[in-house]
Amino acid sequence: MLDDKGKDIIFRAARTHNGFSGTVSDLQLREIYELMKWGPTTMNTQPVRIVFVRSKQAKDKLRPALSPGNLDKTMAAPVTAIIAYDPRFYENLPKTFPHRPDAIKGFLGDEKLATNERTAFRNGTLQGAYFIIAARALGLDCGPMSGFDNAKVDAAFFPDGHYKSNFLCNLGRGDPSKIFPRNPRLTFEEACRIE
Repeated sequence: MLDDKGKDIIFRAARTHNGFSGTVSDLQLREIYELMKWGPTTMNTQPVRIVFVRSKQAKDKLRPALSPGNLDKTMAAPVTAIIAYDPRFYENLPKTFPHRPDAIKGFLGDEKLATNERTAFRNGTLQGAYFIIAARALGLDCGPMSGFDNAKVDAAFFPDGHYKSNFLCNLGRGDPSKIFPRNPRLTFEEACRIE
C-alpha cells in the first residue's frame, strides 16, 4: 500500500498546473508510458496513442488549435502530450489478447463502428488517466485540458485520419504561483451509494 506521501503525490496534493518550468527528458516520457501501459483496458485493447509535442515546429503546429486561455501556458510548457485513441485498436488484438486468437472478429464490420468508437474512447480515456497518475508518480506536474479544437489537432498531427485526439496534457515542473485555489470535491455521500 502506498504511504500518505505517495497518495499525496498522486492525488491529494497534486494540482492541475497552469505554468511550468524545467525540461522533460525523452527518458521521462518513456518512463511515463512504461508505467501507464500496465493499467487495465477492455480485453487489453490499449487504444491510447500519444504524441509528445516539444519542438518549436511541433508547438507551432499545435498553436492554431488552442483556445486563447490555453495558448500561452501550452506554448511555454516543456512538453504537451496529445492523448489520442485508435478506433482500429482491434487490429492489435492478435498480439495483445493472444489467448483468444479470434477476438478481432468481434470488432469487424461496419455495424461495429459505433461500438468500436465507444470502446476506443472509453479505454483511451482510462489510459489518459493512467498517464496523469504515472507522470505524477514520476515527479512531474500535469496540466490536462480540453480547451482546443480536436479537428485542427487531428488534421495537423493525424492527417491520415487513423487516430483521434481526446485531450491535451502539459508536462513539466509546475509553478505553484500559477495554480488556482483548490476547488471543493463532492463528499462520498453526494457521489456514492452502497447497495
